[in-house]
Amino acid sequence: MELLGSMPINAFEWTIILACGMLIGMSKVGVPGVSMIVVPALAFIFGAKQSTGVLLPILMMADIFGVAYYRRHANWAHLIKVLPWAVVGLLIALWVGNSVNDKQFKNLISVLVFLSIALMLWQDKRKGTHFFPDKWWFAASMGILGGFATMIGNVAGPVFAIYLLAMHLPKNSFIGTGAWFFMIINFTKFPLQLFVWNNISLPTLAVDLMTLPAIALGAFLGFKMVRIIPERTYRGFVIVITAISALLLLM
Repeated sequence: MELLGSMPINAFEWTIILACGMLIGMSKVGVPGVSMIVVPALAFIFGAKQSTGVLLPILMMADIFGVAYYRRHANWAHLIKVLPWAVVGLLIALWVGNSVNDKQFKNLISVLVFLSIALMLWQDKRKGTHFFPDKWWFAASMGILGGFATMIGNVAGPVFAIYLLAMHLPKNSFIGTGAWFFMIINFTKFPLQLFVWNNISLPTLAVDLMTLPAIALGAFLGFKMVRIIPERTYRGFVIVITAISALLLLM
């Protein structure tokens, strides 16, 4: 609790943080899009660059839930194609993020959020249309873009979703492959943010641990929701709220 006391967080902000943990838990077990709200929400509380250090361990804990449930459904052939390129994207973003101030970092997150929203809308519009080639350059471009987006703002979900949709994967394989991808990438990011960006500390880790029950609750709700709630019911809402939040980040 002494560690938590070193970070001035009020009750309203704690409510937002715990809600973010729950949404992350939901997103990792197959409820797409809901975690997009988390990025701008935490940026408002902690600042743009610091918020990525708070969010990353939450994502890592949630990744474990997703992999534990869908671990047998991953398509490793597609993972092996994209992972090396994603690491290249991470390294590019690591340099960019270390070279800009907090305002510029916030603007980068906003641009990536809007790009991700556009990709989600495009993905919805072209659903069922298999027009992406299964070529090395496609895996390379999606990997680099995804690695950059996840390092800068943890908003690579729509990018990787498009890559997986192009591979025509069934539902469980889609979720399982994504779960493994983000667990590997997020655990790779941890030492980079800890030692290069220096935005992970004992106080931020204490905050992250407080979200674990919310993550578990979100994962449980996500398992249920993915079966019973039509995607379009909440997807439009998520996109609108995320776009408003990203706009506020630019102000």
